[in-house]
Amino acid sequence: MDSAKNGEPQNQKRDELTESLNDLFSSIGTMIKSELQGTNNQLELLEKMNLRVAEEYKGYGDLASGLRVFVEQLKCKSGSFNEYVEQIDAIEKQVTEFEVVVSMLDKYVCLLESKVQSAYQTRLHPPPN
Repeated sequence: MDSAKNGEPQNQKRDELTESLNDLFSSIGTMIKSELQGTNNQLELLEKMNLRVAEEYKGYGDLASGLRVFVEQLKCKSGSFNEYVEQIDAIEKQVTEFEVVVSMLDKYVCLLESKVQSAYQTRLHPPPN
């Protein structure tokens, strides 16, 4: 009986140790589950964010496609204006040449006008002899 009494506290210590170890492992398991759940939540959030960004970029792609079509249409239209631009450039060159001719004629007319006035003045008031 002495050995039974002696073994009882040892069994009780083993039970306490077992209980403590069970609590420890249970707590560690709970902690690991929480960490994994947090990581899982973060991954789910990241997946949702990626889907949202993918939708937004798809919208940008659609917009870029529309802009590409618009630019192609503008190129076609601007190509038809090239003929008119060339005509405008030719007209501008001619106008510049006419301005030079008009300026020369204006100087010539001024010179003739001064000669006519001088001759007229000479006839009205002949120089004394």
